[in-house]
Amino acid sequence: MTELLDNPWVQRLGFVFGGFVLGVLLEFVIIRRIHKLAEQTRFKWDDMLIGSIRGVGTIWLVAGGLYLALNVGALDPLLVNTTRSVLMVIVLGSAVIAVMRVVGGAVEMVSGRAGGTIKSPTLVVNLARIAVGVLGLFIILQNLGIDITALITALGIGGIAIALALQDTLGNLFAGVQIILSRQVRQGNYICLSSGEEGWVTDVKGRNTTIQTFPDGNLVTVPNSLLASSIVKNFSMPRKALWVTLEVGVSYDSDLEHVEVVALEVAKEVLGEVDGGVPGEDPIVRYHTFGDSSINFDMRMMVREFQSQGPVKHEFIKRLHQRFNDEGIEIPFPIRTVMMEGGGESTVEGG
Repeated sequence: MTELLDNPWVQRLGFVFGGFVLGVLLEFVIIRRIHKLAEQTRFKWDDMLIGSIRGVGTIWLVAGGLYLALNVGALDPLLVNTTRSVLMVIVLGSAVIAVMRVVGGAVEMVSGRAGGTIKSPTLVVNLARIAVGVLGLFIILQNLGIDITALITALGIGGIAIALALQDTLGNLFAGVQIILSRQVRQGNYICLSSGEEGWVTDVKGRNTTIQTFPDGNLVTVPNSLLASSIVKNFSMPRKALWVTLEVGVSYDSDLEHVEVVALEVAKEVLGEVDGGVPGEDPIVRYHTFGDSSINFDMRMMVREFQSQGPVKHEFIKRLHQRFNDEGIEIPFPIRTVMMEGGGESTVEGG
């Protein structure tokens, strides 16, 4: 038994197996228990950190067992040095991946805290992870003894050719960065482009921005360069609440003071009872046109957000129509008198 334990290969296998067992215990017992405890707290950062480092500890413990195994007995120096270099790359690579996860998660957490339930744009998260990954790659190469300066110089020369070949892709990438940094268009905003596309911004990616149309819910993909150069109407800024305007016409025989009182009463009633209305903002009536068959006015009401205007308009039109009927206020039809050849005439309503 003693001779078996003194065997170098048995000792090496023991170190490797021991590292593997410790890694399994760490991953499936300790970290799992810590993760369950973290889920019970209201603090979200601990969940993100634990999720980011899962699997890394196991890799390190197994790599540590392999490293100790290399120090047992005599082995080929070339094999030892090569294996140590591979282990170093694995350990540093797993650390870089963990940091990339943490940085990406931190960006999403900070964005979520600042903007509610809206996640950070995919482009921002990916750029943060890429930056950490590139830095980690340089650290690994430096530890392997590779001249980073020469590599950067070569990449700089090659980058010119790549940039020329990928002009459209890079243009969309920089346009996406510009969109995010300007903060004029954000995820969750309802926008309308000068080209006609409109809807909610769902994500800003490296090449394009996705917009969910309303009310059909389809996804429209808009290149970032096109979005950055378009005239954009943002219905969600500077605040989500917005004024909704409805044009109404009443007969020339109507008492305009009475019409105004009735319209304001109906509008206040709708804003107070319909979900999406803003009862704290008084509605406004403004007469503006002597029409062909009616005196026209705008009814302005404030709603909580863009999608609230549909229900508010719907209910206001129904209630105003009923109230005008009850009050004897006429909403006139357009009337046209057509002179017939030979002296006859015909009166047409609604045309």
